[in-house]
Amino acid sequence: MSSPFSAHPNARVSRPRSVPKAALALSFLVAIHGALAAPQPLTIGEAQQRAVARSRQLGAQDQAITAANEMAVAAGQRPDPVLKVGIDNLPVSGSDRLSLGSDFMTMRRIGVSQELTRADKLHWRSAHYQIEGDKALAQKDVALAAIQRNTAIAWLEVFYTEQMASAVSAHAAVSRQEIEAAEASYRGGRGSSADILAARSALLALDDRVSEVQRRQRAAHNMLARWTGEDTLVAGAPNIERIRLDPTSLDTDLAHHPEIAVLNKQEDIAQADVNLARANQHTDWSVEVAFQQRGSAYSNMVSVGISVPLQWDRKNRQDRELAAKLAVVEQTKAERDEMLREHVAETRSLIIAWQSGRERIARYTHESLPLASERSRAVLAAYRGGKVTLADVLATRRGEVELRLQALEVELDTARLWAQLNFLFPEGGAAQHSAANNHQEAK
Repeated sequence: MSSPFSAHPNARVSRPRSVPKAALALSFLVAIHGALAAPQPLTIGEAQQRAVARSRQLGAQDQAITAANEMAVAAGQRPDPVLKVGIDNLPVSGSDRLSLGSDFMTMRRIGVSQELTRADKLHWRSAHYQIEGDKALAQKDVALAAIQRNTAIAWLEVFYTEQMASAVSAHAAVSRQEIEAAEASYRGGRGSSADILAARSALLALDDRVSEVQRRQRAAHNMLARWTGEDTLVAGAPNIERIRLDPTSLDTDLAHHPEIAVLNKQEDIAQADVNLARANQHTDWSVEVAFQQRGSAYSNMVSVGISVPLQWDRKNRQDRELAAKLAVVEQTKAERDEMLREHVAETRSLIIAWQSGRERIARYTHESLPLASERSRAVLAAYRGGKVTLADVLATRRGEVELRLQALEVELDTARLWAQLNFLFPEGGAAQHSAANNHQEAK
């Protein structure tokens, strides 16, 4: 008997239609667009580069540098000449009242005066703003290091919370299978309702932990998006075993820390102000030339004059101003030395904590986690042999998951310490971190 689905001998065999080339091309373009639109995973270095490229703080520092450099040029120029126009000896009474050409003493005057500012004053005024530009450059390094450090920490948060989420989700899937197995055993008369209730309670506790880890994961992605500009995935594993600092030369290395470099420039500014105060102890002269026009019956005149300020109370003005500037220099030096000591102490503490974290990670990796896995396998084998209950299996596996999460927490804490240490100095900083870079004019 022939099947109703068999073809008739004389029936024409239908051939599949050929797909138009335009449709294939459109599908290909849609696939490419979807692949390009999906966020591409970023390594820690790529995330930092993106954060630096979109930072507005660095642009603000560039504007501060430009402003200081422009002011340095302006401050080095002499004051503008002053144009003076007036009328001298104008009669206000008598027959020649308010007449400009009747009285021989009446003159229409036009003149120019110029302050002859000393060259050393102009030099130190300009040097003040030049060093302000150097200080802004050092502050740009402070901002750059902070961006790279915060981006690295955000990237590490995403990396490790994703691993936590994977570990908890995998254990939740196993727990659901265990509930199904417990229910099947109960229906087959081999298990008890207590096993089912224990499995369900364990799953509820695990679901709560999953929610907590997912909350941390979303918060981590949100913080990384704050720096990179979009929510993205992470790629690659960080190498937190090495840092760029040498623990044996912290005092020397941290003397060139960006924040210390800012205070070094602040000291240079204060020293330039001291030099300017010394220069202000010498007065600046002003020269004036005027042309005076009288009535047609009288001759015109030219006047030349010199103005000299009298420092009659120098001990209470110029000398005290110099003393104040010297005190500011000493203040800046003391603040810099105190900050350096604080940085050295804090960095040593971070290095100690980072080294301790590495030891704990090694202990978890090579001892605690393998031992927990072996114990879980042993308890599972005992359960299959009827020697322990399902509750014992669940408790053992829950302990293993908690231990894995603890290991990831320790690794995350250690990774944060690594980021703080590794990005104390910016990669590709704008300023040169060297003690020899102090402004030559302020020495």
